[in-house]
Amino acid sequence: MTATKSLTTDSARASASPRRLGTRGAFWASACVLALVLWSSGAPSVLYPIYAEQWTLSPVVVTSVFATYQLALIAVLPLFGNLSDRFGRRLVMIWGMALIAASAVLFALAPNVGFLFAGRVLQGAGSGLAMGAATASLVENNTTNNPRFPSSLATVATATGLTLALVLSGLFAQYVPMPLFWSYIILLVLAATAVIALAFTPDDRPAHTRPWRPQALRLIPELRLSFSIATLSVSLAYCVGAIFLSLGAHMIGQFTQTSNTALVGVLLGCSSAAIGVTALLLARVPAHTSVWIGASLTLLSLALMATAAAFGSIGLFLAWCVVGGIAYSFAFTGGLGVINHVAPAQHRGATLSLLYLLAYALQAATAIGIGALATASTLGTAVGIAAATLAGLCLAVLVLTIAGARTNRSRARQSAAATNPS
Repeated sequence: MTATKSLTTDSARASASPRRLGTRGAFWASACVLALVLWSSGAPSVLYPIYAEQWTLSPVVVTSVFATYQLALIAVLPLFGNLSDRFGRRLVMIWGMALIAASAVLFALAPNVGFLFAGRVLQGAGSGLAMGAATASLVENNTTNNPRFPSSLATVATATGLTLALVLSGLFAQYVPMPLFWSYIILLVLAATAVIALAFTPDDRPAHTRPWRPQALRLIPELRLSFSIATLSVSLAYCVGAIFLSLGAHMIGQFTQTSNTALVGVLLGCSSAAIGVTALLLARVPAHTSVWIGASLTLLSLALMATAAAFGSIGLFLAWCVVGGIAYSFAFTGGLGVINHVAPAQHRGATLSLLYLLAYALQAATAIGIGALATASTLGTAVGIAAATLAGLCLAVLVLTIAGARTNRSRARQSAAATNPS
């Protein structure tokens, strides 16, 4: 009788408990988290010229606001980069989305530039928690037999979020009253929805009893070459992205003499749309090949950027946005593919967090550097110096990729010789 009553009680609890999403639900919820991370990063980009005019901000202040996001990430990742390895991807993503929702409130109500800095801190902290966890969750909940699919989907998701943020912000700024309010309210609603969706995904906390403590992000020695290639490739994409997102709207407005924020948003949105469309085609492209193509196309995009700034042509800016977006997709997807292929599962969250830490550090340096140059001299001079510097980073990626390919061939020959000693 007691056993029957116990079974009845358990059944009642199970039926009363909310229906949880399965592995597929966790996979797509993680993709949505990545989309919102980039949405939050790009939401202010088209609006920076409005803030600058309204509060009389110099280029270096604007790029410093942008870079505060990356600096917050740099502070969060070393301390909390391994949180999802301890507490599970789901819980850490929920924390990250909650911080991004709070940042949207600060931006929507901002009366001065101090609120923008505070909002970017919350965005960076939330992204630092959510990004590594979401990327690892995509790999671990992959619903296909293609191991490259999570890396491609990560790129598609981030591109989708960024495109929507840029285009909607531009449209609101041009055609809707209170343009500095509504785009952040949409972000707030979407972040809250993501938290609810994550709450219904399976609990993925690892079965261990050891208490969590902050740990330095360490790299397994045998991953050094692959990690260097992956990190520099992702960093290259992020550094070019820093120019798009921090000063892209200023560049298009100043060099083409346009004040149409909807046009600016669409032009910048073309870049992120190109990222996503390209990523759809990359699921079966080898990771090292993708890194090589990404670095080569980035060189072309930098040349287009410098030419567009010199001639002030909207057509050239469109070409820069599209080619730069394609290059970003190859470089970012290839970099993630390289590290996801070799990183062991028990260290994947920490390894990805270390990669993002270094990539965001370089992105912040790029944004602050080009802003300082634009303030001290002219925007055109700053663009030229940035193009030359990032071209050097492209060459470094190409050299390392060649070295990595030679190392892989050597290991393959050694493995074949060990298998067939005759």
